Amino acid sequence: MNLTDRQKEILFAIIEQYAEVATPVGSVTLAKLFDVSSATIRAEMARLESFGLIAQPHTSAGRIPTDAGYRYYVNSLVEDSESDSYGNEGPAYDLPRLEAPNRSTHVLEVRVSSQATAETMIKSAVDSLVELTGNLGLGTIGNQLYLAGISRLLTQPEFVDLGRVQAVAKLLDNLEPWLREAAPGEPLNIFIGKENPIGKSSGVSLIISKFRSPFSDSSYIGVLGPTRQNYQKVMSLVRSAGEMLEKGF
Repeated sequence: MNLTDRQKEILFAIIEQYAEVATPVGSVTLAKLFDVSSATIRAEMARLESFGLIAQPHTSAGRIPTDAGYRYYVNSLVEDSESDSYGNEGPAYDLPRLEAPNRSTHVLEVRVSSQATAETMIKSAVDSLVELTGNLGLGTIGNQLYLAGISRLLTQPEFVDLGRVQAVAKLLDNLEPWLREAAPGEPLNIFIGKENPIGKSSGVSLIISKFRSPFSDSSYIGVLGPTRQNYQKVMSLVRSAGEMLEKGF
């Protein structure tokens, strides 16, 4: 899929603003951001919609990202590449890069390093991820799955729908055996919406980091949150948590 630079910028702006406001993003808001006409934005949004990257939930509403749009965005974060095609003026909108949020990372490091045992280090890291991201946190300790922050997850506006809550519950019930059997092999693994092996209709993203611990060479720590979230911050924190834990044992 070949997007123009402006289409990428508009897609990323929709994703990041939707993460903040939890309401569809309209052309007027984007026109102000990019200093172009609303008609220009609407034309570009129509192209993005034809690619399946954004959707219009209601007539006359703004647009929201689709799972495919989030996947395009996350892949851009993982690649962590910078375009040099903008000349001296630079892009109208900053393209995403996967950078560790320094203050949050420091808080995580201090809390994890103050623990005396591998078990308390993992639990502290999970609890910290809950506080820093607002998502549900998870970590494997031997053959057990430690969960924290379920109430934080379910207060998100996406989960007023009982069907979604039930789908999340099904995912959590089956997550530990799935992790053991599938054993995702990348240092950072991201499963967006329908990409999740269980609870495909739950509208969540599972972001997990694989690390070595005294319990297993395939230990995991991560978060489960709505697909609408700050992927730059969350992915960086989860990756940092895995790295800190592996180095700290």
